[in-house]
Amino acid sequence: DILKAFSTAERSLLLSYQNVTCWVTHNRITSVFFLRKEGLSKCGRCKQAFYCNVECQKEDWPMHKLECASMCTFGQNWQPSETVRLTARILAKQKTHPERTQSEKLLAVKEFESHLDKLDNEKRELIQNDIAALHHFYSKHLDYPDNAALVVLFAQVNCNGFTIEDEELSHLGSAIFPDVALMNHSCCPNVIVTYKGTLAEVRAVREIEPGEEIFSSYIDLLYPTEDRNDRLRDSYFFSCDCRECTTKEKDKEKLEICKLNDPPSAETVKDMIKYARNVIEEFRRAKHYKYILCLTLTPLICELSLEKMGAVFEDSNVYMLHMMYQAMGVCLYVQDWEGALCYGQKIIRPYSKHYPSYSLNVASMWLKLGRLYMALKNRTAGVKALKRAIAIMEVAHGKDHPYISEIKKELEDH
Repeated sequence: DILKAFSTAERSLLLSYQNVTCWVTHNRITSVFFLRKEGLSKCGRCKQAFYCNVECQKEDWPMHKLECASMCTFGQNWQPSETVRLTARILAKQKTHPERTQSEKLLAVKEFESHLDKLDNEKRELIQNDIAALHHFYSKHLDYPDNAALVVLFAQVNCNGFTIEDEELSHLGSAIFPDVALMNHSCCPNVIVTYKGTLAEVRAVREIEPGEEIFSSYIDLLYPTEDRNDRLRDSYFFSCDCRECTTKEKDKEKLEICKLNDPPSAETVKDMIKYARNVIEEFRRAKHYKYILCLTLTPLICELSLEKMGAVFEDSNVYMLHMMYQAMGVCLYVQDWEGALCYGQKIIRPYSKHYPSYSLNVASMWLKLGRLYMALKNRTAGVKALKRAIAIMEVAHGKDHPYISEIKKELEDH
């Protein structure tokens, strides 16, 4: 097992590099309302919050004042998790707006499912750590409920939160959208949730009959049935019984084995799948708990894992694709454009086969490829890839979304 070659501390440093890709490759920054533009203004005190203009800053002050003084006091040691920051804002808003907000027309935050009875000791300990951080960083401006109520609230946020991402699926922040959280999960979703500023938008990606239930996806749909349901049980405490999970019709293609004269035994395949899942879980946990990037460890793990898995799996196998994606992120981070392009070219075709139609994962990969082609002066391939991205995004994001306007401008500028 490759991970056993490293210490526990080193293993903790694993992190998915896609989280930082857009900041490095495009040198962009967003305001607190997730709007992207040049010349953002900083908060004059903490220098850590960015705003479009004075009106934007004034609108955010009731929330930012929870953090501004604390940011100044703690400096570089001010590092509550996103879950802690989001929970602090929920508590503040519940105090100033005890009535339902505009986003709670159908479901209030207090009505969220917490699955408290299903939390294991590890999850309970993590929640207690978050509660301690909340008290540590926000003691000045927040009135807290008792510990039991905070445990419930953190459990609710963990089960009902949304991750806000940009057009390349780079992480921007976390949020709750109570009414949107009403939708159940399916691995065959009929809608996609995207974001415009602080607004969540839900769009159909196929025909929906009157009375048919609306389903979104809570998880990455690249992986085979067993992996998806392991993730659903761990994070949301249920198993999926959608058509794809019942038939498992895509699993064989997703787990494609090398075509060799002497094919690997069933036991060898089983062991390699177990190995791949362990590596992916290390990456996922490191990403979730915000461990520091390790520029030497992550490329090595990607390289050795691809070499080891490649003896059993085809390149189109989803576990190979996962490691290629990590490796592509590393290349982007260190500005190795040719290396990133090489990985992206291997990824895009199986992505298009394994993911549902109008997948944001496929759109983001076409977008990255298009921008890489453009940077490497291959305009013909760049235009083709960017147009493929736009075709998906116009359905998922809507034709008037700022991301699409930006991409079309990139095409005009080149």
